[in-house]
Amino acid sequence: MRIFNKRARFEYELTPEKVEVGVSLLGAEAKSLREGRGDLSRSFAKVINGEVFLVNANIPAVGLQNYDSIRTRKLLLHKKEILSLLTKAKQQKLQFIPLAMYTKGRLIKLELKLGKPKRQFEKKEAIKRRDINREVERELKGSI
Repeated sequence: MRIFNKRARFEYELTPEKVEVGVSLLGAEAKSLREGRGDLSRSFAKVINGEVFLVNANIPAVGLQNYDSIRTRKLLLHKKEILSLLTKAKQQKLQFIPLAMYTKGRLIKLELKLGKPKRQFEKKEAIKRRDINREVERELKGSI
């Protein structure tokens, strides 16, 4: 099962480089992700004390009491990977954006990319371009 961050491409200008990382989860969280439940739309990754954490990812766990579904989860990366990502992010003023969460065998992986937040006018331009492309495609289909 694959869970996508649908807002990432709209909210951020993403770099082509991506990193596949592991996620430290509870058993009930892993089960719900395998069933396709989870939301990455408002989530981001953050480096705290040399470790990377996933913040604001909503992963509901069934059957647990007093459970916080948007708790902070640790991402599993090597120190060298963290250091290289952190230097790129600081040099170009980028943020860590989770794009997708998926299963790989019995493991659950997260796809991370670096991205720069778009400004409001850039988002409006993207919407206009998308609308124009839709109209052109409709006209082309109508003429065929």
